[in-house]
Amino acid sequence: MSLFAGGEAALIREIGRELDEGGLHGCFLVRDLDTGEEIGIEPDLVFPVASLVKVPLAAATLERVRRGELDPGRTLRVEPGRITTPGPLGLTRFRHPAWVALEDLVYLSTCLSDSSAADALFGLTPPAGVARWLESAGLRGLAVRHPLSGLHATPAERLDSDEAHLAHTLAIEAGTPGRGHDLALLDTTRANSGSARSLVELLQALWRPSAVHAEVAGRVRELMGANVLRQRLAPDFASDAARWSSKTGTLLNLRHEFGVVEHDDGQAFAVAALTASRVPAAAQPAAEALMGRAARRLRDHLRGG
Repeated sequence: MSLFAGGEAALIREIGRELDEGGLHGCFLVRDLDTGEEIGIEPDLVFPVASLVKVPLAAATLERVRRGELDPGRTLRVEPGRITTPGPLGLTRFRHPAWVALEDLVYLSTCLSDSSAADALFGLTPPAGVARWLESAGLRGLAVRHPLSGLHATPAERLDSDEAHLAHTLAIEAGTPGRGHDLALLDTTRANSGSARSLVELLQALWRPSAVHAEVAGRVRELMGANVLRQRLAPDFASDAARWSSKTGTLLNLRHEFGVVEHDDGQAFAVAALTASRVPAAAQPAAEALMGRAARRLRDHLRGG
């Protein structure tokens, strides 16, 4: 059920103006997981999802563990990422090879957004396998096409730190009206991609009974609850009376997050925010705050409605 009449439409227009004035274009969707009521801004617009793909990767991997196809204690040799630019965490920054258990790779990939850990998992369950898991769960609209090593092979890594704005300028200006892009990782027809709606559907399947096995869904919820990257939407959703479980995704001018806020009174809301900035700068704390404020206002509308 959508709430787009009267006051809802005015709220959406107002938030849209604030986003535009802040240099952001994006799609948002907030859904009450129990009533199905929702409110959003262009919720079906498709974006490259960057590291958000690590959530279905974790679920597909854990489903194979549950079925006995993969041993959670199996250790894998992970080559060092040797990334030196700001941002990436974990094995992606290592300078030497490491042996890590499969189950710990799932933790690193999901909670630290470690792309080297994720690519080790993709080596066992390739993108086509993750896509099959999504299909088996009845989830549509999320395209999983490639592993994640390319996320750290952007122009930003080939430029000096004082030239980062040039990489962001390219990301902003090289797009096409049809959502294509000169950079494959920002081209919705070539990148791992999805919409706010497809991501909320994934959250619905993980937080409420669905075709996703309860054991797998429960473990993914735990992992998202342990996410260490909490600078984006968490300040507007986490509190002593609310639990925020989420996954972030960042790629050049793209800033995303999706997750679930569970209130002590029992209400739970799925939230997805996918944005692209028109400001050619790597560090944009104001954009992070604007994203959170927009998502919070949409949630507040549903919670108070």
